[in-house]
Amino acid sequence: MIDFTRFLKQVEAGMQKSIDHTLRQFGTLHTGKASPQMLENVVVEVYGSNMRLKDIASITTPDARTLKVQPWDKANLKAIEKGILLANLGINASIFGEFVHCPLPELSHERRMELAKLASGMSEEGKVSVRGCRREAMEVLREEKKAGTCSEDDVKKLEKEIQKLTDKYTDLIEKALADKSKELTSL
Repeated sequence: MIDFTRFLKQVEAGMQKSIDHTLRQFGTLHTGKASPQMLENVVVEVYGSNMRLKDIASITTPDARTLKVQPWDKANLKAIEKGILLANLGINASIFGEFVHCPLPELSHERRMELAKLASGMSEEGKVSVRGCRREAMEVLREEKKAGTCSEDDVKKLEKEIQKLTDKYTDLIEKALADKSKELTSL
C-alpha cells in the first residue's frame, strides 16, 4: 500500500530540485551586475585535473561591476585567468598581484537579447525536468494500480494532485523567467 502523503511530498521534492537548479542556472547569466555565481562553475585546469573555480578560490564582488577571484594557492593564478577566458562568458580576466580582476563590460542590446534567449532555454529545461518528475510519478501509480495495491479512485485523485504540483512548478519557472528576462533586457 502506498502512503499518499509521503508519495506526494517526494514528487514535490523532485520538482523543487528542478526549480532550484533552474534558478542557479539563471544566476550564472551576466546581467551587468557582478555576482559570484557567474564564475562559480567555471572549469579550471589545475593539479592535473579539471576543477570548478569555487573549489580552488574565493570569489567576491568588491563593487557592482567587478568580480575578484583570490585563489587559495597563488600558483593557480594563470590557470584561473585562462579558465575564465576560455569559459566564453564575455568577461575579461587579468592578474593583479595575488588575485584575478574581472571587470564586467557594459552589455549591448544584442547581447542582452542573446542572454534572454539563453534564459528561455534554461527555463524550458527546468520545465522538462518538472514534467519528467510527473511522468515518473505517474508510472509508479500505474504500477501500483497494476499490482492491485491502489484503487482506481485513489490513482485518479493522486494524478490530479500531481498535475496540480506540475502546474504550480511550471508556473514558478515561468515567473522566474519573466523576472530574469526583465532584468536582462532593461537598460
